[in-house]
Amino acid sequence: MPMKLHLSGTKKRSSLDQKNLIGCDDIKKMVITNYKKFPLVVIDISEKVKHNARYAVTVDDIKEYEQEYGPIPDGAFVALRSDWYKKWPDINAVSGIDEEGKENAPGWSLEALEYIYKVRNASANGHETLDTDSSQVAEEHQDLICERYVLENEKIQVELLANLDKVTPAGAVILVSYPRIEGATGLPARVWAITE
Repeated sequence: MPMKLHLSGTKKRSSLDQKNLIGCDDIKKMVITNYKKFPLVVIDISEKVKHNARYAVTVDDIKEYEQEYGPIPDGAFVALRSDWYKKWPDINAVSGIDEEGKENAPGWSLEALEYIYKVRNASANGHETLDTDSSQVAEEHQDLICERYVLENEKIQVELLANLDKVTPAGAVILVSYPRIEGATGLPARVWAITE
């Protein structure tokens, strides 16, 4: 029997990134709400993250998923499950900052994002962490190249997802709602999944 599951967490907000810069000076532009529906794919890297907090999902990880569940459907929302949301409400743990001030969080690799968008024609991606890039990728490139890639290609991305461990890896539907604020770079989002 299908059930509806809230993926935005309880005491934190998911956020949706957009390409534009903040600059809305007309409050009337803020009242329209967008709703989007996508087939949901959940790529589970939680076991790998237990051994390497800076793990970046690979194309091989995604192909392993596809061997078990079939190809990522056209227009899918591809979510990266790391179980990072379980660190909430400890903001230091969520941020992944160690004693030396170094960030340690899992995330996407550029190759994995290119695969889901160019090869599989995904419409959106999401993750449980604060940033798109794994700390390893961001440090290596001294830039958030994965986030830049998503935004430059005008894709939807939702950060700070929760409860992906309670969703079936394939066959669920995700609903993403957010206000339309013209010129905003990021927005609060409410996210639900309909899953078995």
